[in-house]
Amino acid sequence: MAENNRAVVRLREKFAASIIEVVEFRGEVTVTVKKSDIIPVLSFLKQSLQYNLLTDVTAVDYLGKKEDRFMMVYQLYSIPVKDRLRIKTAVSEADCRIPSATQVWQTANWLEREVYDLFGIIFENHPDLRRILMADDWEGHPLRKDYPLQGPGREPYKGRLS
Repeated sequence: MAENNRAVVRLREKFAASIIEVVEFRGEVTVTVKKSDIIPVLSFLKQSLQYNLLTDVTAVDYLGKKEDRFMMVYQLYSIPVKDRLRIKTAVSEADCRIPSATQVWQTANWLEREVYDLFGIIFENHPDLRRILMADDWEGHPLRKDYPLQGPGREPYKGRLS
């Protein structure tokens, strides 16, 4: 159970006011935290609980479904303990910014650049925030659900978003 997970127990002790939701699905534990506390939570997980590997950073676009359009997703792994943990935090379209995790893991550098390029989420204090997959003069962010299916300059998809 997620409530007995060692990381969840310790996070509840130290960051009780920061935790929005804890979910376990098919053996995977996901903890959703407040955006304002993302760096302290990630730092604690690395330094105190040995989640020493950031395996992925990505985003999900909930266009039209949630108040906060984007959800940042951090996939962590503890090599010594052999445990995986997913940390999520919401990012609104109005304030499409989040602190960079490069201060915690250097591997966040390219992962955050990919999210910036494809979703348009800005990572504050990132050491080199620029496009990584699309050309420098590319317009828009291709993984946003309102991005035109036929490319820039075309009508956005107006069908059902699922």
